[in-house]
Amino acid sequence: MACQSVSIIDMDEQALLGLNPNADACYRQRAIAYFEQLKESHDAWEVCAEALAKSVYSDDHVKFFCFQVLEHQIKYRHGSLNAAQQQLIRETLMKWLQCQLMNTQAEKPFIRNKAAQVFALTFVMEYLTHWPKFFFDILSLVGLNPHGVDIYLRTLMAIDAEVVDRDIVHTAEEVRRNTLIKDNMREHVIPSLVESWYQILGAYQQSHPEITCQCLEVVGAYVSWIDLNLIANDRFVNLLLSQMCVEDLREEACDCLFEIVNKGMDPTDKTKLIESLCQVLQSAGFFNVEQEEDVDFLAKFSRLVNGMGQSLVLSWTKLAKSGDVKVAAETLRALEAKVPLLIKLLVHEDDDISANIVGFCYDYLHVLKQLPLLTDQQKANVEAIMLAVMKKLTYDDEYNFDNEGEDEAMFVEYRKQLKMLLDRLAQVSPELLLEAVRRVFSSTMQTWQTASFMEVEVAIRLLYMLGEALPASHGAHFSGDTAKTSTLQDMMRTLVSCGVSSYQHTSVVLEFFETVVRYDKFFLVEPQHIPNVLMAFLDHRGLRHSSPKVRSRVAYLFSRFVKTLHKHMNAFIEDILTRIQDLLELVPPENGVPALLTSDDQLFVFETAGVLVVNGEGPAERKQALMRSLLMPLTDAFRLLLAKLATEREEERQAVLADCLSHAVGFASRTSKAFSNKQTVKHCGCTEVYRDCLQTFLPALSCPVQRGALRSAVRSFLHRMIICLEEEVLPFIPAASEHMLKDCEPKDLQEFIPLISQITAKFKSQVSPFLQQVFMPLVLAIFEVLGRPAEDNDQAAALEKQMLRRSYFTFIQTIASSGMNEVMASQGVENIERVLFTIIQGAVDFPDPIAQKTCFIILSKLVELWGAKDGMVGFPDFIYKHIVPACFLAPLKPTFDLTDAQTVLTLSECALTLKMIHHKRGHEFIQYLQTEYLPSLQVSPEITQELCQVLQQPDVKVLKNYIKAFFQQAKL
Repeated sequence: MACQSVSIIDMDEQALLGLNPNADACYRQRAIAYFEQLKESHDAWEVCAEALAKSVYSDDHVKFFCFQVLEHQIKYRHGSLNAAQQQLIRETLMKWLQCQLMNTQAEKPFIRNKAAQVFALTFVMEYLTHWPKFFFDILSLVGLNPHGVDIYLRTLMAIDAEVVDRDIVHTAEEVRRNTLIKDNMREHVIPSLVESWYQILGAYQQSHPEITCQCLEVVGAYVSWIDLNLIANDRFVNLLLSQMCVEDLREEACDCLFEIVNKGMDPTDKTKLIESLCQVLQSAGFFNVEQEEDVDFLAKFSRLVNGMGQSLVLSWTKLAKSGDVKVAAETLRALEAKVPLLIKLLVHEDDDISANIVGFCYDYLHVLKQLPLLTDQQKANVEAIMLAVMKKLTYDDEYNFDNEGEDEAMFVEYRKQLKMLLDRLAQVSPELLLEAVRRVFSSTMQTWQTASFMEVEVAIRLLYMLGEALPASHGAHFSGDTAKTSTLQDMMRTLVSCGVSSYQHTSVVLEFFETVVRYDKFFLVEPQHIPNVLMAFLDHRGLRHSSPKVRSRVAYLFSRFVKTLHKHMNAFIEDILTRIQDLLELVPPENGVPALLTSDDQLFVFETAGVLVVNGEGPAERKQALMRSLLMPLTDAFRLLLAKLATEREEERQAVLADCLSHAVGFASRTSKAFSNKQTVKHCGCTEVYRDCLQTFLPALSCPVQRGALRSAVRSFLHRMIICLEEEVLPFIPAASEHMLKDCEPKDLQEFIPLISQITAKFKSQVSPFLQQVFMPLVLAIFEVLGRPAEDNDQAAALEKQMLRRSYFTFIQTIASSGMNEVMASQGVENIERVLFTIIQGAVDFPDPIAQKTCFIILSKLVELWGAKDGMVGFPDFIYKHIVPACFLAPLKPTFDLTDAQTVLTLSECALTLKMIHHKRGHEFIQYLQTEYLPSLQVSPEITQELCQVLQQPDVKVLKNYIKAFFQQAKL
């Protein structure tokens, strides 16, 4: 019967109804409000304590609610509770626990977990002060009562989470407190706790396996920080090993043994412990993994063996370093004795079991790598691991290539682990690996027509993986080491000539093309195979494969293949361009026919076509004709679509047309990537072709609809043309700029400024007249956008403005640094002043160290240009009134964080500005600091003198260090 006592407790019954998940919203709201009321009240929570102590409520949600209220008091208000209230909490918990011993039915797990959390929180708050007998009180009360033991064990796990768990972030004070708790527990209670665990494990093995599992979990959790000798002794370990034979307990027993094995200890003792464990496990038949059908247990057992193996490797490493040759040799023998078991687990058909042993395998191979010479047995081990890895790399029948889900993602991750093993095998014995792969590859390629796709894919995959496992400088796998070169060459020759590219499975076809491109330099050695491989790329095996996934990947791989081998493509250029002509078409939205390639895939095909045209060996006229035939269909389609867009009224349709127009510009832009310093647009006779493209695309800038997408596309094209067309692009810039500055948004401006900066940096004085003309319209457009009101909490708008401000300052910096001071000087006094004040404002007022740094760079440059005796009229006055104060006021701002690396860089530029002023104005500047400016800041004469002396020294580094110390001191 339930432990109950008659009592009238004054709780809001209506509010409690709202705790039921199915309650109406109004009741739920009332329950939330009631919870807040009880939390915040000085003593109202005591009704919850009484309800728990006297088991007044049978409703689980109300019980949970009461524990939550209690939890809040302990966690957040414990310090403000008086002694009687703290005593009430302790009594409440013990009375509730006493009730559990008398109840026939255990509470629901979620209530027991919450109770354990509250016990743990109380323990953390009171163990060191008011409740040192916490564990003895609980143990003496619960004895071996299963309900009580369950709460005790849950409480121990909750204490571990509060005090030990490293994944939980603690404050420095909590860390100090937790350390004291652990030290106190080690000294006074841990032996008693360990004894209680031993009793529980023995008592409940048969009757309550779930309690035994809980207890094993507790031992595993606590073993990391208690004295290992209390657990790692014959009495306890034999008990744990006996539980390895009980089906309901063995997974938890495995985990517990794993934690014991993982505990740091003396390497010799660790080896002895592991050897004694292994002896018992082996004699009990656990090493015969092939006879075990329970894969969940085997996954745990594999993890245990992995822990034992890695611990032995660590022991061997420590012993070998310390020079203890005899014990190191014994540990190595112990380690090698586990390798047959390692291989059985590694090759197991269940990937989880195999994955759990990879760490040991990797570490074992690392040990072998360090040995001067391998024994025959060690070579045999390496070969066995190699075969196991090759076998496990193979896909299984259930892998879903069309709809890859979680299982497939896990296999891909597992494959990455196996690749690490393969790379490590290559380091241990590259010859063995090369020979093993050659054997598997050659036998599979001889029978690929009848072999399963898994076998064929993994054979090609292994050849592909050799590229990284046996690295070569710049992919030069076919020169140097003759044995390796000839083996790889033989395998590549077989791959491209045996017809396996026709295999009817996507995984095989993809692996074929991936491998061909990884070893593209093979074709420089044996170019006779290029035509066959080109056909594979171009026909139903590649770009016209039935799978979109294959077509997409092949589009990218083909571009890489052609880029590497373009010198060998001359004879095939026209043929390739003819074959891919339909893939180079701009697919209009109203077509309705699904395209073979996506627009992203088409970008690669256009780039490939560009590379073929540009790098052909024919005269410039031929290149021009080919490039025109490549780009004219784009420009023709562009004109038609743009005219359509101008008359289209439906917004969704406008977006589709704009998207198509953007693709056309993007495709044309991508072809220009084929040009280089050797093969320029001019050299290839293609200037006129791209000029025509520009003329076709620029009208899109004045299109009244879908401006954002169109402007972005045309702007990107202009960026490319500035690089490719050189000064031929200049006539187009003024009109383009005018259109882009009309009705622009912050993002438009932000993206337009880099274009102007690029033109400025590239053409310098050539574009000076244009810049003088566009400078103020651009600056005013920026001011107008920055001046637009925005909501205080609109973070996106604030960030947009910040980025625009940065772009603006970068633009001014580009002009100042390009030696074109006439651009700014010609703007008239009023405009110059306006711009200068924005730079001062940027340096001082906006807490953005990136922008501030740029502003100080500009100020330094302007002082250099205009700050001398013969500089701009009135500028020296500006230096003293505004630039010098900026150099001091900015670092003195509370937002100027001298612990932030970016801000320190800003401070360096600030110091350089002061240095430049001294360089240009000389003693006059020093005198101004000494007699006027620094005294106005209340700087003492000694510090003023010191600063002025440092400013006059030639070493800038000394000044930077001094300025940092100066402001650190000033801000104290």
